[in-house]
Amino acid sequence: MQFGVVFPQTEIGDNPTDIRDYAQTVEGLGFDYLLAFEHVVGANPDRPGGWANRPYDFNSTFHEPFVLFGYLAGLTERIRFMTGIVILPQRQTVLLAKQAAAVDVLSGGRLTLGVGVGWNEVEYIALNENFRTRGRRQAEQVEVLRALWTQRLVTFEGKYHTIPDAGLYPMPVQQPIPIWFGGGSDAVLKRMARLGDGWMTNTANLDQLTDELVTLRGYIRDAGRDPSTFGLEYRISLRRDPAPEWPRMIERLAALGVTHLSINTMDCGLEGAKPHLAAVQKFADVVKR
Repeated sequence: MQFGVVFPQTEIGDNPTDIRDYAQTVEGLGFDYLLAFEHVVGANPDRPGGWANRPYDFNSTFHEPFVLFGYLAGLTERIRFMTGIVILPQRQTVLLAKQAAAVDVLSGGRLTLGVGVGWNEVEYIALNENFRTRGRRQAEQVEVLRALWTQRLVTFEGKYHTIPDAGLYPMPVQQPIPIWFGGGSDAVLKRMARLGDGWMTNTANLDQLTDELVTLRGYIRDAGRDPSTFGLEYRISLRRDPAPEWPRMIERLAALGVTHLSINTMDCGLEGAKPHLAAVQKFADVVKR
C-alpha cells in the first residue's frame, strides 16, 4: 500500500513558501503521493437560483492543479502528484493533454491523472462546456488523451473531437499517464472498468465500499481485464475518522485491496501549512509502525 496526503487546497493559503514547505515536508516524511482537489471557479452563494449546501463557493481557495504540480515538480524529487479529481468534461481535452504531459515531463514521470465529471453546473457554464453531456464525453476524452500521449501524430474523428493529423511535443515520460476515475454511480463504475487504471473512491462506509468493489471488479472482469491490476485510492478523514481507529482501518482497507491511502486534514478548522503538517505527522507516525 502507498500512502499520501490530500493537499489542503482551501486552507493552506496563497503563500508560495508555505506551499513549498508543505510539499517538501510531506516528501521528507516518506509519503508516496500528494493529491490535490480542483475547482476553476466558485459560485456566489447569493446568486439567483441559489447555492445552498454546497461545499465550496467563490471565497474558497483552489490552486490550479497543473500549475501547482509544475511548481512543486522542481521543488521535490520523489513524491508523485495526483489530481483528485480534474473535472475532465469541463476542460478542453487536447489542452489538458498538453498540460498533463508538461507536468509529467517536468516531474520526471510523477503524475497520476484523476478525472471525474463533477457536480458544479455553474463551473461548466463559465467554461463554456455542456453539463448535460459530461458523462458521454468523458469516455471519448480518455481515448483522445491516451492517443496524444502515446502517438507522435494523431488523426482522430469522434463524436466530440477532431484531430487532423497533429501531435504533442514533448511527449510525457509515462506513455500513457495513468488515468484514475472518481465518482461512484453505476455508469461511472462501468466506464472506469473499461477505461481506467484505478478508482479514487469517496465512499466513507467500509461496508458499502466492500459491496461496491464486488460490483466494480465484476465489471472489470466483464471488460476482459484483471481486477488485481486496478488501483484503489481511499482517503481517511481527520474530521470523520478518529486517530485511534486508523490502525484498524488501515488493516481492513489493506484486506479490501486498497493500493493507495491518503490522509485528508481539511475541514477541521486548521488554517495555514503548519497545523496541517502537524496532523500529517500523526498519520505518518501510524503508517510507519
